Amino acid sequence: MKIINKVEEMYKYTRSCKSEITGFVPTMGYFHEGHLELMQRAKEENDLLITSIFVNPLQFGPNEDFDRYPRNEERDIQLAQENGVDILFIPSMEEMYPNKMTISLSINDRTNVLCGRSRPGHFNGVITVLTKLFHIIQPDKTYFGLKDAQQVAVVDALIEDLNFPLQLVGLPTVREADGLAKSSRNVNLTPKEREEASSIYKALKYGRKLVVDGEKNPATIIKEVKAIILKETSGAIDYVELLSYPSLNSLKAVDEQVVLAAAVQFKEARLIDNLLFDQSGNLVNRL
Repeated sequence: MKIINKVEEMYKYTRSCKSEITGFVPTMGYFHEGHLELMQRAKEENDLLITSIFVNPLQFGPNEDFDRYPRNEERDIQLAQENGVDILFIPSMEEMYPNKMTISLSINDRTNVLCGRSRPGHFNGVITVLTKLFHIIQPDKTYFGLKDAQQVAVVDALIEDLNFPLQLVGLPTVREADGLAKSSRNVNLTPKEREEASSIYKALKYGRKLVVDGEKNPATIIKEVKAIILKETSGAIDYVELLSYPSLNSLKAVDEQVVLAAAVQFKEARLIDNLLFDQSGNLVNRL
């Protein structure tokens, strides 16, 4: 495995590998099984696997956890090597943003719901860093976990609207044994919160079951999901939403592919989770 820290060196390397099919897994590091699953799948499907580690300040709000975001570069390097990464790109802040940005990127749709509603500017930061990374690395495929379904929808729009010549691959959420979605932020839960947190997935599964059983009213489904989370956790519900996917529009009835998503704020960690399914409640596990 080769580690590259400089943008110019990364440019030169990607230009020298044009004959190889390249898979790219962008991350902010502190790898968990979800990241590793993306790497493993990308390794299977491509000649060359490039993974990046960059904690992007543009996607953190003023009251968010940029400074507390978990980091362990030495461990990440070892895990990347063990999971078949060919190139690990770890640029510094100065490499990615050497000067104040003179061009501002913003996304106008798919962001006024879910996490985007309470995190203004977050997805502008996401599309900015991804645009830079896609240009630097020039991959053929890029891999994201469907745990952050809104982010996948935003990346889908970015690739389509700006005509990036690459394929977006969304892979299923990787979960703990009790169903909790794997996340770098799970380490910030107290033992009691960690025990409670699996109820988020339990609530989402119940919401899907309602659709399987014939319920089509989004308001009814949302109400039932909220009730379970409120009863079984001490966290504060940020949102529970049921939207079309990937367009993320509101629904009068569940009559197309949808995302049922929740965000719950615990004392030191905000957790998100979702399920994607069709109008009959059949799970969608890969884009």
